[in-house]
Amino acid sequence: MDLRRDEVHVVRPGDRRPGPATAGMDRQEALATGGMWSGFVRTEAGMVSGWHHHGEHESVIYVLTGALRMEFGPDGSQTLEAGPGDFVYVPKGAVHRESNPSSEPADIIVTRAGTGQSTFNVDGPAGK
Repeated sequence: MDLRRDEVHVVRPGDRRPGPATAGMDRQEALATGGMWSGFVRTEAGMVSGWHHHGEHESVIYVLTGALRMEFGPDGSQTLEAGPGDFVYVPKGAVHRESNPSSEPADIIVTRAGTGQSTFNVDGPAGK
């Protein structure tokens, strides 16, 4: 969506565009500026995303429905789980993958602050 920085905007579901692709996730971009990206993401029940990171962007995830399991850290050895109403913070450059262990789609809202490309798909996390 073209944004004028001096105007307030609303983005309706039909206005969202496909966001950066990562296997297992349906990202929909709501807004993007030179320093921020925000959108809606759906991960179907039982799905696991590909490994990725968000470059120079910090991310905040808000879980609307379903469950979010995130693997990260050396060799992907750390995990966290979040559910509806939880916020998750992902620092710049943190390689991770997300999954939905629930029986319903996981819908999340993501906002990233940073510059440059917002998504980098990778083969996996670095070792210890």
